[in-house]
Amino acid sequence: MPRAQKGAARRQAKARWFKRTKGNHGARNNLWRTVKQTVVRSGVYQYEHRRLVKRDYRQLWITRISAACKMRDISYSRFINGLKLASIDLNRKMLSEIAIHDPECFDAIVEQAKQALETKKQAA
Repeated sequence: MPRAQKGAARRQAKARWFKRTKGNHGARNNLWRTVKQTVVRSGVYQYEHRRLVKRDYRQLWITRISAACKMRDISYSRFINGLKLASIDLNRKMLSEIAIHDPECFDAIVEQAKQALETKKQAA
């Protein structure tokens, strides 16, 4: 009598793998060995890109803040240094949102940063 080879359980397990390759073309979504390779590789890309998204957003926020600072005659690096000296703890995401949606408030923040830089220069 031949040995049983999982039957329905095997088919269901494979179906789960095939389902994860939906959207791929050719062998990448209908050949078992290639499907396994595709799913593993896609997992690696997912892991990597979850981290890259964070990097991309931070870069976007910095670009926005830099543009807003240039309009107010201060460089981004001096602005951030001024914020640290003035003990203003706002992250870059919030600074970016303020610069876009509330320019008057951003003007006030820039002025505080400039004053902190001036007091440091006078003290030195």
